[in-house]
Amino acid sequence: MKLCRFDEDRLGVVVGNMIHDVTAAQDEIRKSARYDMKGDAVIAALPTWRPRIEEMAKQAAGKPLSSVKLLSPIARPSKTMAAPTNYKKHIEEMRSRTDLPREATQRQPPDIGKAGIFLKSNSSIVGPSEGIPLRFLDRTNEHEIELVAIIGKQGTNIPKEKAKEYIAGYTLGLDMTCRGGEDRSFRKSIDGYSVLGPWFVTADEIANPDDVTVTLTVNGVLKQTADTKDLIYDISRLVEFASSFYTLYPGDVYYTGTPQGVSPVKPGDVLRGKCDQVGEFEITVRAHQT
Repeated sequence: MKLCRFDEDRLGVVVGNMIHDVTAAQDEIRKSARYDMKGDAVIAALPTWRPRIEEMAKQAAGKPLSSVKLLSPIARPSKTMAAPTNYKKHIEEMRSRTDLPREATQRQPPDIGKAGIFLKSNSSIVGPSEGIPLRFLDRTNEHEIELVAIIGKQGTNIPKEKAKEYIAGYTLGLDMTCRGGEDRSFRKSIDGYSVLGPWFVTADEIANPDDVTVTLTVNGVLKQTADTKDLIYDISRLVEFASSFYTLYPGDVYYTGTPQGVSPVKPGDVLRGKCDQVGEFEITVRAHQT
């Protein structure tokens, strides 16, 4: 099943090129959820609500995807996690660059186990229709396309062998980056620098998430392409690693790492991310307006 959020916080099931509105289910789920719960109520309720949501979708008239504004498919993650240095070729790419401050390429160890994962502010999350508002146009701002795992249930100290039991599904993400010497999380948590979309695909729709291809084009030119089979820490190991430090909650977002091919973007650029098993999105870059 493919779930999207669209327009003014509406929930839809995506079938082909149509969206079937099931916002009534979202309203009921949220109404019964505790205000102080950690995580996303819809993702937490999905295992029990899925049959009802599917039936509601069958009864709802469809509207064209092209007629709606796509938001982030996850409304309320408790945290947004991201894996650095998780493709060998990207590590080599960054270590060899001479156009960035030394601290931007040399400070972090190349081994993900030593570097650790990092957190991005939830307030930086946007959907494809919201666009990317670039700040600091005098600095290098770059795209990083990634497969993103969405946690489905609470867990901590999760063994690798059971990790996929804790994944609700997947989406695509852009970990936008403002290059510089500041802390990584600080530079990557700018408003609009965490793109998610086009929708959330339940885990049963992807037979092997450790062997899917993701691509990114900028203005129609292919910039990034990679297969998740080349991840240094595969998805199960990433879940095990994060949960050894954190308790994971339903709806938590986990960027799994970007491949080689990152490049600068500027206002007016159009980025298109794609994964055959997930879908594709288009997002426009603009200058931040105060």
